[in-house]
Amino acid sequence: MNRLRALPPHCLAAAAVFLAIAAAGLVGPLAAPAGPGELLGGPFTPPGAEYLLGTDHLGRSVAIQLVHGIRTSLYIGLLAGVTGTVVGVVVGTLAGYRGGLLDEILMGFTNIMITVPAIIVLLLLSISLDTRSVTVMGLCIGAVSWPWTARAVRSQIASLREREHVDIARLSGSGTWRIITVELLPYMMSYIVMAFVIQLYGAILAEAALSLLGLGPSGTPSLGVMLHWAIAWESIRGGQWWVFLTPTVFITAITFSLLLVQSSLDSVFNPRLRARKAAR
Repeated sequence: MNRLRALPPHCLAAAAVFLAIAAAGLVGPLAAPAGPGELLGGPFTPPGAEYLLGTDHLGRSVAIQLVHGIRTSLYIGLLAGVTGTVVGVVVGTLAGYRGGLLDEILMGFTNIMITVPAIIVLLLLSISLDTRSVTVMGLCIGAVSWPWTARAVRSQIASLREREHVDIARLSGSGTWRIITVELLPYMMSYIVMAFVIQLYGAILAEAALSLLGLGPSGTPSLGVMLHWAIAWESIRGGQWWVFLTPTVFITAITFSLLLVQSSLDSVFNPRLRARKAAR
């Protein structure tokens, strides 16, 4: 609780912005008067009283697409974030605690995954898939985003396993599972939370990048898919700024707010950064 009180005001403001956008993605589709694919007006109708954010090239409401797109992008980001964080923590914990041959095998595979650009792997996976549902996309992004988390967790676990409280737990007869879950992982929760936030906004950006290339989720709008449509129909050249600007602003707001939250959490949980800040 004391650490939460130490959060700077800009972190709380960033968290409030993200929660407000997330709430719009959760509640907006339920309150929308029509589906995201329904044609409600003429093509490229400017924003006004009838259509708050205008319409796209087919006459679909940009506002309705936006709330559905927020929900889709956040779902993919959350699924990928959970997947990448869990896999990274499991691999890093096993390698750091067990050591020896298992450590070399797991870290060798992790290093190979790091050397291969994740975007190339995602492109190959997306092209090879017959259908790209939001769940499949989230799992694919999470499956390639865990290596850096695994390396960091491994180094932390390797240091923690030499602590006195871990030795006492071993001498008292505690098993491996209990030592990991009770004596090691609770000391890692601050980093795990920060790693999840990084995975979350990284996955949202990855989905947007794939969607811009036409490899986004099938049959449902996302913020990246909205950008793809805007570019494909040359909305910028034609002056239909609301079609392109709306998803761009929300992608920026989501990722920037999460980045501020992550950096603030790092300064709160890291005593060295707090000492430097106090010194300044």
